[in-house]
Order: sequence, then C-alpha cells, then structure tokens
Amino acid sequence: MDKNTSAWFQNDDAHDHADFKMFCFPYAGGTAYMFKKWGEMLPSTVQVIPVELPGRGARLQEPAFISLPALIEELTGLIRPLLNKQFFFYGHSMGATIAFELARALRRKYGCEPEALFVGGRRAPQVASGEPVTYHLPKSEFIEDLIKLDGTPKEVIENDELMEMMIPLLRADFQLIQTYEYTPDTPLRCPISVYGGLQDCHVPRDLLLPWKEQTKSRFSLHMLPGDHFFLRSSQAQLLRSIARELRDIATLSCRNYGGAQTRHTVWSEEFWSE
Repeated sequence: MDKNTSAWFQNDDAHDHADFKMFCFPYAGGTAYMFKKWGEMLPSTVQVIPVELPGRGARLQEPAFISLPALIEELTGLIRPLLNKQFFFYGHSMGATIAFELARALRRKYGCEPEALFVGGRRAPQVASGEPVTYHLPKSEFIEDLIKLDGTPKEVIENDELMEMMIPLLRADFQLIQTYEYTPDTPLRCPISVYGGLQDCHVPRDLLLPWKEQTKSRFSLHMLPGDHFFLRSSQAQLLRSIARELRDIATLSCRNYGGAQTRHTVWSEEFWSE
C-alpha cells in the first residue's frame, strides 16, 4: 500500500490474513478512530479497515471534500487495488451515503460490488431530505442548528476550543451531504442491512425502510437502543448483529464456491449470541 493510499485506509495489520475486508466510513465530523476497536470485536475472519477522509484525524491539515461526486471519484480509484478479497462496506450517517455511492461507482467502473452493504443512521438516498441547507449559516446559527439536529456529540458542542477546530470540517461535511443529489440507477445485487436508533427522531424507521428499494437481494432493518449515535451506545449489539449477517453471507458464499464446511466452522467458533 503506497503512502497516499495508506493515509485513506487505516489498515488493521493484525488481520492481514483474514478472509474478508470490511471498509468503514464515518459520519459528518467523524474520524477513522471511531472504528478502532471493531477489529477486536468482530471475528478474526474479518479485517476492519476504517476510512480516514481528508480534513480530520491524522489528515487534519488537508482540505476536506465538499463535493460527494469528487470524493467518490477519488475513492473509487484508491480502493480498487485493495479489493483482492471479498469485501463489505459499513457507513454511518454521511458515511452511509458515501458507502452506497462508492458501491455504485465500483459497479459502473469495475463491475464489482461489496458482498454486503451495511448502513446506519441515514435515510434512504432516494428519499428527499426536506431539511434546510445549513452549512453556510453564520457561526452562532450553525451551532444552534447542530444542537437542534442532535447530530454532534454533546462533549464536542460544549468544548469551545474543539468547536473552533471542528466547525470548518462540519461545514465541509454538511456541504458535501446537503448538496448531494441522488440519481436513480439499477438496484445493487448485494444484500443491504440497515441500522437505526430507536431514539433517533431525525432518522426514524419509515425513512430507513425505503433502502430495500436499493437492492435486488436480501434486505434487513434493525432498530437498536440509542439516538443518532447508537453505534457507540449500542456498539456491542450492533457488532453482534453485523457478525451474524457476515456469517450468513460468508457461509452462503462458501457454499456457492466450495469449501463451506471449513469457513462455517471458523465463524461458528468465534460467533457469540445475545
């Protein structure tokens, strides 16, 4: 992996020999760090690769993308050499839209798709927002809107120094997602699993259900305890659910290609139940 590619993809070296790769995309203002522990909590057959977008974390000095098409074009070329194994995507909120559009771009350009798409806390892409554009608001109004949306952790909102650093990134991420325009296309072939927070009043269940229109394969919807950031408050429950989905998909894939018994055993030994 060259230097430019490694800046984007935070490789989990401990799982280099895993059978599957799962690329994880953060919410607005989020970093790759939010997925740091996932590799320890999912079966060792999965290599978790958090994606670090420019403008945050170790890439704080780089300009953040403000155009989703430009970001997808960049990601499509960078990720292609890493798709040497079966792979999955997980995206949360803004990251869900990135993962979805990246999956469609890979299909268009290279004829490949993830084995499954996992999305959390984001309405289906074809569902109109109905919310006002806010990324260009004056600072005080922008912060007020962040509080109303409950889309930024409270500890960040209450830290003035951190907010000074975060506002440019949040404006860029909001611009990227608020100017996103969905273009109809053929549904994906891969299964889509959608996760929502039971207390997330901004992305309720009825905005998640239409994701089923984006796949020709299996669709599932899981509502977990918590608000928009249920991936933190219900992390263990979320990862157990993802592990079950991955196990089922991997077993089915192995039956299609042979060798089902060996891999099914590996997943069963490491899988834990509720």
